[in-house]
Amino acid sequence: MTTQPVHDGGALIPRPEKTFPALRAALAQVAPSRLPEMTTERDTVFTMATQANSFGPIAMFQLKWATVIEVERFPEVARRLHAAEHAAQTLGRDDPAWRSAMDEIRQIMDTARAKVADG
Repeated sequence: MTTQPVHDGGALIPRPEKTFPALRAALAQVAPSRLPEMTTERDTVFTMATQANSFGPIAMFQLKWATVIEVERFPEVARRLHAAEHAAQTLGRDDPAWRSAMDEIRQIMDTARAKVADG
């Protein structure tokens, strides 16, 4: 029988660098089910960057996945985000709880994005 690790609210892993190998390795630890999504998106983004002769799409890809990982590094934050996403997908837009869920999603993602953009 295996036991789940006990988390005290701290990060599961250190914040990775914003390189593709570091982000992929971090995602494999905190949200492995999202690796196929990341790989598919990477292929699309690299094609776009090549066609546009611009690193902009790659930089946005790195920021997006660094933000996803920043949330997933903290189990309680990830639980809050996933609960809010579920509510946003299942509640009607006229339900006040839908607006609360959307506000929660925005707050969590904005906070995570600011942390990875600064560091």
